[in-house]
Amino acid sequence: MRTKTVIAAVLASALVLSAAASSASAYRAHWRAATPDELRRVIPARAPVVKENIETEFRTASGVTDGRGRFIAGVVMITAGYSAEGQYSHFFITQAPLRVSDFDLPPGQYVFGYKRVDDDTIHVSFYRAASGEAVGEADARKGGRAVRSLLIAPPVGGRATIQIGRFLLDYRVNE
Repeated sequence: MRTKTVIAAVLASALVLSAAASSASAYRAHWRAATPDELRRVIPARAPVVKENIETEFRTASGVTDGRGRFIAGVVMITAGYSAEGQYSHFFITQAPLRVSDFDLPPGQYVFGYKRVDDDTIHVSFYRAASGEAVGEADARKGGRAVRSLLIAPPVGGRATIQIGRFLLDYRVNE
């Protein structure tokens, strides 16, 4: 009789733990590619960069959403004739905290630019869009199959990549 009681208690504990784990994983965001209509709501036609409003090229826009109103998105800026020319090339918005390389990107608006290091690497520099203040730097490695102006992949298990040309920059969502 005592063995049946122990088995019943173990099974009950297992059920409680299983239910808790499934509700915790249900809370985790399920990220997916954002639709063009969703991107139009978060990507500005003119990106506010320092003291200028720089035109964006919407056909290059890419982003993901957690389906609960949060986005990670970016777009190429048309910087010719602006002070940003040569320093920044992309406008980037995150509404979730991110970790890129060894620095954090809190929710906000950013710009980034890159320089080629060698055939296999580009060095990417992130700045706050409003002030131009440097936030962090990371190396992106060659790895993309097709050349893309910008492709933000949905996080799986919290990890994902941002593709710039043929180069991949790893990021993760800090939740």
